[in-house]
Amino acid sequence: MGDPYKDTSSVALNPIIKFTTLFGLLAVETAVANQKFARPLGIALMVVALVFVYRSFYGMRISTKQAAAAKAAASVAATH
Repeated sequence: MGDPYKDTSSVALNPIIKFTTLFGLLAVETAVANQKFARPLGIALMVVALVFVYRSFYGMRISTKQAAAAKAAASVAATH
């Protein structure tokens, strides 16, 4: 049988790995080419990255209201 998530996770992570690598290479090239603007640009890019990480992390969470509604619906379905 094997791991049912093995094939799907590697396919989903492939674009993320490629984007991260490309972004890192471009950031290093920009920092080397423009040393005068490297620090402000690095700080700005870090803030943008942290905003996206925050949005993706908290966007995936299930709120307590949704969890309570799903639990109530499951218990009603189980009694019928």
